[in-house]
This record gives sequence, C-alpha cells and structure tokens, in this order.
Amino acid sequence: MKRLLAVLVCMTLASPLALAQDKAKGKAPTEAQKKQQERMAACNKQAGNRKGEDRKKFMSSCLKGGGDAGPSAAQKAQQNKMADCNKQANMKNMKGQERQTFMSSCLKG
Repeated sequence: MKRLLAVLVCMTLASPLALAQDKAKGKAPTEAQKKQQERMAACNKQAGNRKGEDRKKFMSSCLKGGGDAGPSAAQKAQQNKMADCNKQANMKNMKGQERQTFMSSCLKG
C-alpha cells in the first residue's frame, strides 16, 4: 500500500514538469499566424484610446483590411444598393418569400 501511495505521489509531482516541457517545445507559429499577429498588433496600435463599441467596430474593420478608411467604395456601393432595394420592397409592402425573391433579384441587377 505504501509503495502504491509513493508511486502516485511521484506521478502527481512529475506530471506538471512533463506538461511544462511539452508547452515549452510547442510549435512555431505558421506564416498565416505570424501575419495575423502582426496585423493585430498594428490595428491595436492604430486603435489608440478608442473604447467599447467604437473600438470593436474599428478593430473588426481594421483586421479585415479596412483600417481607418472605413468601408471601401465597393462596400459603400453594395450598401447603397441594399438600402435602395429595401426601400422599394417596403413601398410595395412585400413580406416573406415574395420579399426575399425581390431582394435577391434587385441586388443582382
């Protein structure tokens, strides 16, 4: 019984050392991970003193490649088209499947 207890104590004490060695060896980050880390650091620096929702929006845009510029011209055009199609669907009181079909065709055209 003493021998079993001694073995369990030794295993318990040795396991954190084995885990620490595995973590220390760890794999080096891939190129994609390195790029993402660099992008995150750059966006974080650009974000400056922004807080809360403003910071979240900025970081999301920046990490997607938007930076301080906001939405691209193509994104703005798509947003304008969406608003226009939405306005047309509202004026026609469209709902459900009819609205979905209309919006799909309107946004494609």
